[in-house]
Amino acid sequence: MSILSENMRYLRSKLSLSQQKVADELLITRGRYGKYEDAAAEPPLEILMKISKYYNVSIDLLLTINVSKYSIDDITELPDNRIVLPIRVDQNGNDQIEIISQKASMGYLNGYSDPEYIENLETISLPFLKGGKFRAFPADGDSMPPYKNGTYIVGKYVENLSDLKTDRTYVFITANDGISYKRFQFHEADGIWVKADNQFYEPYKIPLSEIKEIWEFACSINTKEYEPDEFAEHHIQNFIKEIKTDIKQIKEKIGDKN
Repeated sequence: MSILSENMRYLRSKLSLSQQKVADELLITRGRYGKYEDAAAEPPLEILMKISKYYNVSIDLLLTINVSKYSIDDITELPDNRIVLPIRVDQNGNDQIEIISQKASMGYLNGYSDPEYIENLETISLPFLKGGKFRAFPADGDSMPPYKNGTYIVGKYVENLSDLKTDRTYVFITANDGISYKRFQFHEADGIWVKADNQFYEPYKIPLSEIKEIWEFACSINTKEYEPDEFAEHHIQNFIKEIKTDIKQIKEKIGDKN
């Protein structure tokens, strides 16, 4: 059987509908609908569109993933029929959180909307995280201490830019930077400003056109201990940053007097 036929059979069964009932709604014969569920025939585009609207599941989902692995309510409530966000559940009904490993992160920009890429990711369950879609991303670099390489930031999917909160941290998926973890500052007409917790780095603007996804910090998973000397290194960087700021202010004052 094809993915489409399996999905059609599953969705109909989940809604406790007969083949005749669905066929009547689609304005086709029961025998014709039965052939689609048995994979004996493929529905033409106009019928496929009707099936998609009837079950309120996008054509992309119907053709590419096994929807029985997901919560149907979460699939049908997705904005714009997004593919990558259905909440995956295990056999015990626990939400599964996809893990974007360091290796997988290299292809995330190309794969975040690809159901096959998402389905092949490893998953974990964190029972204390409820009420949303969560995903784990790898921390990279020294911009957000104490989160070092080897730490995973678990984020909750943000649907609207208006939901961003000042001074809260988020994982931003952007066309230029890929995956980055930063603290949100404020909105502008054509972008948003973010900053690193490491004061060595300057705040910067992310154009709205570059933003692909945003995930709000939910929790972190550390896989390595933070060594004492790393805190010392962080303080040194901040000290250098402060010196640079002082020098800049002194130069500005001298310039004003001249």
